[in-house]
Amino acid sequence: MGEENGLFFNNYIDKLMEEDIKNQAFKREICTRFPPEPNGYLHIGNAYAIHMNYMMARKYNGNFNLRFDDTNPLKEDSEYVKAIIEDINWLGYSPDQRIFYGSDYTKEIFNAAIQLIKKGKAYVCELSPEEMTEYRGTLTEPGRNSPYRNRSVEENLDLFLKMKNGEFPTGSMVLRAIIDMASPNMNFRDPVLYRIIHAAHYRTGNEWCIYPMYDFAHPIQDAIEGVTHSLCSIEFKDHRPLYEWVLNELEIKEPPKQREFGRVNLTGVVTSKRYLRELVAGHFVDGWDDPRLPTLRGLRRRGITPESIRIFVHEMGFVKHRSTIDYAMLDQSLRSDLKPKAKTIMAVLNPLKVTITNYDEAKTELLSIENNMENAALGSREVPFSNVIYIEKEDFMEVPTKGFKRLSLHSEVRLKGAYFIKCNEVIKDGKTGEVLELRCTYDPMTKSGTGFTGRKVKGTIHWVSASHGVKAEVHLFDKLFENEEIVRDTEKTWEEKINPNSKVVMKDSIIEPSIKEAKVEEKFQFIRHGYFCVDKYSTDKKLIFNRIVPLKDSWKGNNG
Repeated sequence: MGEENGLFFNNYIDKLMEEDIKNQAFKREICTRFPPEPNGYLHIGNAYAIHMNYMMARKYNGNFNLRFDDTNPLKEDSEYVKAIIEDINWLGYSPDQRIFYGSDYTKEIFNAAIQLIKKGKAYVCELSPEEMTEYRGTLTEPGRNSPYRNRSVEENLDLFLKMKNGEFPTGSMVLRAIIDMASPNMNFRDPVLYRIIHAAHYRTGNEWCIYPMYDFAHPIQDAIEGVTHSLCSIEFKDHRPLYEWVLNELEIKEPPKQREFGRVNLTGVVTSKRYLRELVAGHFVDGWDDPRLPTLRGLRRRGITPESIRIFVHEMGFVKHRSTIDYAMLDQSLRSDLKPKAKTIMAVLNPLKVTITNYDEAKTELLSIENNMENAALGSREVPFSNVIYIEKEDFMEVPTKGFKRLSLHSEVRLKGAYFIKCNEVIKDGKTGEVLELRCTYDPMTKSGTGFTGRKVKGTIHWVSASHGVKAEVHLFDKLFENEEIVRDTEKTWEEKINPNSKVVMKDSIIEPSIKEAKVEEKFQFIRHGYFCVDKYSTDKKLIFNRIVPLKDSWKGNNG
């Protein structure tokens, strides 16, 4: 990635880091990290956090760590670890083998807990979860000390070792810090440091039955890895005093510094892990890689490119507060990325048969059409033309309305890269009146590229030869939700919340034969319909295309 992709910043985080370097706050290299929990798939919000951490490390020639926060055996799985590594590499933010696991530091974190107990800064508490909530107080009322807070160091050490040795049931005891139950910061009211969980861990098995809480493990893990700047989202701002308290009590030299940036959400999608799980588990979407989801798996399957995501998150810059960004901004980044890259081909999504009565039915003509009008380097291709073709149903109107510039009865239109045709007859279903076929004639003098200037037509439409076209299934996507408010409406079911037009399947689409060699994830521009991607579940017998994004403006072809 070069400078144009966001290597250099000028923002408040950048200024803080420059100040630290100027003041020689660290004798080690600058180091940032991304610490995902391996209990789900990454989404677009994670891409923003990854980008900021990765690029700040790059700017200062430092290190970027990928560290799995795997301290809860009830939710984590190696499946998610593999997926997260794949997704980060796909995005282009390779951690260069700097991949770490919080579970590798279990002994160090346990020893840190022992150190706090010996200092009189931690105690074993036996309050039930309900009692602990009651004792904690509220935002307007101070909490109360636990009756177990004054246990001796010896008793706390003894109980904590018994917790570790599995002598107590799950949830019966916790280790808490001794800070201030009257603090206005709720995170300072004797937070839990360790809890008992009798469950096998995906990496350490049954070696441990006590596990550290994130707020305790996180600063220790950062310190072990040499992280200098722990860049995280804004919801952790109130946790920063606890982060610093842990490092201070453990007497960590040159402790890492936590700094926060705003959380980013997109219109029309949800990034909450809970909501995403409900959608997937309830089969309201087609799995974690459903192209309507903001998971990186879903975005990739839809056809979103890693380059466009990097452009998108970079252009947002560091935001200080929680922000909701219009999905259209991602769409625009994608169009900018694909416009010079994607081959432009003809695809008829809703076919209407057209028979050209004066064209030799035994003849097939190969017409040369450019692959990308914006990029001559992509060359051209030969497209077969015959006496029976398909056009879009919406490109014909028997009695045209004002402003309609496509084909109508007794009028002419240009076929992209081919000839003028004139509609002379309309064949309809006798019962329903549906238009089944058009009978047209062509003018052989009007072939594209011959310089014909005899007359002009109002519009140009795309087409596909009936005998050469390839049948395909095309999926058109829209926002999964019309707005963010409806997601939080507890009175509505997911069925009621989801936009019924978020996925439209066109089963009988016809695409020009050049598509036969298309590979999974290959991108194309379908004339006038937008950009499309070959779906990962396509087969030789069934081609499936996902619309990545519509064109910004309707395609207006008026030349050959």
